[in-house]
Amino acid sequence: MAIRPTRWYDAYVFDLDGTVYLGEALLPGAKATIEAIRARGLPVRFLSNNPTRTPQMYADKLTRLGLPTPVEDVTNTITTTLWWLKTYHPTATLFPIAEAPLVDALRQAGFTLSDDPSQIDIVIASYDRQFAYRDLQIAFDALWFHRRAILIQTNPDRYCPFPGGRGQPDAAAITAAIEACTQVRCEVSLGKPSPLMLQAVMAGLDVAPADALMTGDRLWTDLRMALDAGMPGAVVFTGDSQPGDVTAQYDGVFQVDSLDQILPEPASPCHPV
Repeated sequence: MAIRPTRWYDAYVFDLDGTVYLGEALLPGAKATIEAIRARGLPVRFLSNNPTRTPQMYADKLTRLGLPTPVEDVTNTITTTLWWLKTYHPTATLFPIAEAPLVDALRQAGFTLSDDPSQIDIVIASYDRQFAYRDLQIAFDALWFHRRAILIQTNPDRYCPFPGGRGQPDAAAITAAIEACTQVRCEVSLGKPSPLMLQAVMAGLDVAPADALMTGDRLWTDLRMALDAGMPGAVVFTGDSQPGDVTAQYDGVFQVDSLDQILPEPASPCHPV
């Protein structure tokens, strides 16, 4: 039985894959739900831990699937990494172990990138399918030999799931390789379940965390992030998590079978006696 919200919230935040769509199709109830929220003039934001696609790519996909979405409504770990660096380390010299979308975004934002370990302030571990031993050596020298850099990661995912039950090693694998050889711990993670991601999303909204609802299909990322940020959360059983996965540590989380159940049920009509 669904455990659904009984009120409207002032803002709605959604995970994407497994929550709003699966592959190239919107999931049941997604279009009607998001259109109903927008019809009330309430802000909708979308989140993804994937740093290999730009926010514009996600906005284009949602639009193509029938949910016209401006790029400003999409936040992924490219967005949060830029936000965190601009906020806390605006003049840092960076060594990103990452794919082109993140590297390009860092350059466009005006950051200095370097592969000279003596100049690197921050090593960024990310999802990088071209990860090479040279990258590991540069990170090792910056962190272990010169002892001047810190290590951060775009997201803590161990693997990226693929259709058919397959997957690829994700950013956590890159982070683990660097930590193993340097014995330097990653200081900051900028993707779910880090509450920093929700801070970046909510920074542009005049809405308290308690008055927004986070909905996702993964308990350990989407819902853990919401709970740690003081935001109500709803797990939808259309992706990674199933009802039997909900343990005591997720007490208070709404549980729904489809996205339309995150909206309060219409009041029963009054009948004359």
